[in-house]
Amino acid sequence: MLENFWFNVQYGMNHVLDINGYDHVLFLMVLAVPYVFKDWKRVLILVTTFTLGHTLSLIMAAYGIVSVNGKLVEFLIPITILIAALYNVFTASKTSKSNKISVLFLVTLFFGLIHGLGFAREFKMFAGQNEGKLGLLIEFALGIELAQVIVVFVVLFLGFLGQTIFRFSRRDWMMVISAVVIGLVIPMIIGSDLLN
Repeated sequence: MLENFWFNVQYGMNHVLDINGYDHVLFLMVLAVPYVFKDWKRVLILVTTFTLGHTLSLIMAAYGIVSVNGKLVEFLIPITILIAALYNVFTASKTSKSNKISVLFLVTLFFGLIHGLGFAREFKMFAGQNEGKLGLLIEFALGIELAQVIVVFVVLFLGFLGQTIFRFSRRDWMMVISAVVIGLVIPMIIGSDLLN
């Protein structure tokens, strides 16, 4: 029983930390880069909101409530990352991060739904005809959450190093990371099956 639990949690962690599917990490980078360690509660709530959206779409797919065009979702995932990165670029100079925070949570939830749909087909194959799909989903979601917290911690830590040791301004740090992410997602968008 505990072996199955740990296997499912690891499966969730591997989904986020998979080097071949780095789109999840890119989204987390642009989500976390505007923040510093003292904002950890807000970042944790954002990450959990993303996990919630991701899990909701997996639940809907696992129980046959929704069925989506895989090519469309694979196109939309890098679009969500691009939007988040561009948002950072255009708001990097602003000092307050608290304004429109509820909008940010809603957008994060929506993006989580889209990212979850991108994994729905693989998850359905993984779950198979398993009667305990809900338990499996919860264990998988726990793994996703743990991996996302690790990624966000690394981003916050690198931001701390960049801003204290290398004296990057918060604005420059946001601009550099967001620009790198934009440079990585544009080829993903152009190369998507929907456009080819």
